[in-house]
Amino acid sequence: MKKLMILGASYSQIPLYETASRLGIATVAVSTPGDWPGFAVADECSYTDISDPEAVLAAAREHEINGIATCCLDAGIRSVGYVCENMGLKGLSANAGKLCSDKYLMKEAFLKGGVTCARHICIHNRAELKEAVKVLNFPVILKAVDLMGSRGIFRCDTKEEVFTHYADTMNATGKDYCLLEEFIEGTMLGCEAMLSKGKLLYCLPNNIENYPAHVPTPIGHSVPYKKQDTLGEEVQKQVLLAIQALGMDNCPVNCDLMEKDGKIYVIEITGRAGGNCLPEMVGIYYGIDYYEAIVRLAMDMQAEELFQDQKNRFQNAAQRKCGERPENTDGNLNRVTPNLSHILTSDRDGILKAIHNDNEASPDLLDLSFNVEPGKEIRHYENGRDRLGQVIICGETLDACEQRLNEVLSKLNIEFIS
Repeated sequence: MKKLMILGASYSQIPLYETASRLGIATVAVSTPGDWPGFAVADECSYTDISDPEAVLAAAREHEINGIATCCLDAGIRSVGYVCENMGLKGLSANAGKLCSDKYLMKEAFLKGGVTCARHICIHNRAELKEAVKVLNFPVILKAVDLMGSRGIFRCDTKEEVFTHYADTMNATGKDYCLLEEFIEGTMLGCEAMLSKGKLLYCLPNNIENYPAHVPTPIGHSVPYKKQDTLGEEVQKQVLLAIQALGMDNCPVNCDLMEKDGKIYVIEITGRAGGNCLPEMVGIYYGIDYYEAIVRLAMDMQAEELFQDQKNRFQNAAQRKCGERPENTDGNLNRVTPNLSHILTSDRDGILKAIHNDNEASPDLLDLSFNVEPGKEIRHYENGRDRLGQVIICGETLDACEQRLNEVLSKLNIEFIS
């Protein structure tokens, strides 16, 4: 039986394990020791730091794997590229994995590749920081180059804030440098894509819902992109330029962008599927199992066939994914399924007593699930580790999905122990 090594064993990676098993592929879970659910469902386990390429390569050789993958987290991207290159597996090159894992190296590659992005300066000490604030206009962003989920990132509106948060950023990062960037005030958006042997299998811009905070944090995604007709081509152009700048191939793609005054800026890009229900969003939109596409790509099992099977794509999107609706059997590429996801959050700290849910099951409510139990300490939302659960909705139009989300949220109530 062939083996797929999966970097990460949290709930976000569970669909990869389940999909591989369904396809008759054994799985090797890789993570540091802990009560991770992936260890319980995997066929084999390796208690290894996924951010250590040499250690992951040693584990990959020991377990004699045939493919390696991850999703929803950045920590293992450098290791994925390193293992693929050293073992001749399908996936990122070692250099592409390295560039994806360091926001400074990424931005430098963007500049060489003609990608539209924010101005940035690499900072090693306070003396360099003092000179940098003379160059960039406020507001600016201090950014750790090696972290995800908005950790080590601070918006600064004054010089005083820059020097205060510099210590916070450097305490968070594992590097001896960080970035100071201009802050582009606009509308955030994302893009998911997939590459196989130099071919772009799909490219799907999406709308982002941000949690209202000093530094915007995505808590929701939706498709179709609201400005597809006017900016869709430019989004794809910038994403392709970023892919080429980093030399990415044979991988899923997750890209964060910003639109300001009709101009598209690339914030960052990486060679894995996004988190916060993005794989589910892609799968629902196209009527496929996107986790299967990720597994097939890593195992060199012709992932492109899933996107070429148009008839099944639209039948699944209309029936299996969103309840009983008229059959779509004509293979029309424009017939896809609008959908959205929303992460459940709290605006206060406390001990959870109960989540009261008055919603009834319905075909358009694809998922309403919770990650917390009574008695658990709840934190006000700052990043993805503070999530309470998730909602996924599909509908005839994106407007209908947004209206339905408001209905669902109105029937949820979080009760704390006083």
